[in-house]
Amino acid sequence: MMEILPDRCTTIAKKELVYAGTVGLICWLSGIVFINRKKTSDAKSVMADAAKTMLDEQLILWVFPEGTRNQNGDLLPFKKGAFHLAVQAQVRTIRLKILPKIETKGMTSEDVSSLSDQSHNLMRTAFLEISGSITQSNGPLKH
Repeated sequence: MMEILPDRCTTIAKKELVYAGTVGLICWLSGIVFINRKKTSDAKSVMADAAKTMLDEQLILWVFPEGTRNQNGDLLPFKKGAFHLAVQAQVRTIRLKILPKIETKGMTSEDVSSLSDQSHNLMRTAFLEISGSITQSNGPLKH
């Protein structure tokens, strides 16, 4: 996942993950912001700490508002932490556009160059369309 994130972008993970051996070490080295989810009664202060880290280190945090993985094919209720974080950090929004899938069934290695070109062209068109007048990167507002 770290390969596709923009520069200075990371995620939030539960603090217990830092103690998960090699996985925890990799997460820590990759700059993941750890939060103490056991302090649910104090979600505002937990996210205030995350917002401070985000602003101090000029990070973009990618947050999953459900707070956990979900295998049931539907959305889980959103936790409030992500929204506390957005309000406290006063962050900008990110524009996304989900592109239609590109079918690869029946393609061979001979099709890879044209598939790559087609994908690039579609993504570049969408990128230019949604970035139009945006001249600054996403991230914390500068005052």
